[in-house]
Amino acid sequence: MTFEQWMRATLDRVETALEHYLPGTDIAPARLHEAMRYAVLGGGKRVRPLLCHAAGELTGASAHAVEAASCALEMIHVYSLVHDDMPAMDDDALRRGKPTVHIQYDEATALLVGDALQSQAFVALTAEGNGLSDAQQAALVRELAVASGSVGMAGGQAIDLESVGRKLTRPELETMHRKKTGALLRASVRMGALAGTTPGADALAALDQYAAAVGLAFQVVDDILDVTADSATLGKTAGKDAQNDKPTYVSIIGLDASRELAAQLGRDAHAAIAPFGARGQRLAELADLVVNRVN
Repeated sequence: MTFEQWMRATLDRVETALEHYLPGTDIAPARLHEAMRYAVLGGGKRVRPLLCHAAGELTGASAHAVEAASCALEMIHVYSLVHDDMPAMDDDALRRGKPTVHIQYDEATALLVGDALQSQAFVALTAEGNGLSDAQQAALVRELAVASGSVGMAGGQAIDLESVGRKLTRPELETMHRKKTGALLRASVRMGALAGTTPGADALAALDQYAAAVGLAFQVVDDILDVTADSATLGKTAGKDAQNDKPTYVSIIGLDASRELAAQLGRDAHAAIAPFGARGQRLAELADLVVNRVN
């Protein structure tokens, strides 16, 4: 199976699983469930579920187990996007090529969508028959909770908001992004691996190194695309970082240096999983997918 075929098949599996784990619109409150499905289904790059599936293949995770983990990750990611887009945060009107949830519905509904998706992620991880043992459920719940909380994604967003209008040092910027974006990407790799046969310490350390490189590369490329791509290509409003006077890799080290950094991080990701040989092929291809969004 080519990478494109694998990715298409995996994305189809993720979409079907999300349909399963999201409450239907025939269940009250119907409007909230409709808005949740509007936010989650039919869009997005699904990088986190793809990483989760690729890591799960390394450890022989069952289809049901890795689908539950990947759905939980995507729900947490989308909840963060819904809240980030609201007027109190980034105040954006476009996400995944369509109106943001607070524009399509209203601010109160958007707030509740994010709250409900966060809870629904943990429902997926603990659902009966999801292929995860009790021990795996506990481990994955902890991984996701830590990655999305104050020492992870939410903390990174707090630093981001505090940094508007001031120039961060490169180490400060990296710290922010390793929390805001990198923590959940790292969790995606770890949760996929932990959904199968428990990997050894060396294997998990290698996956951590890989995830750290890919997570930072993803954000560097996002910073690049914010100044080089248009809104139609991005599916969100282009130029928002500069407009909001936010610190980015491009504003701190420049466009050319940012491109080289992304390429170097891609090489670092490949080096980290080299010990896996052919078994790490999908992870290597996903690293290339992240980095090559620059072009």
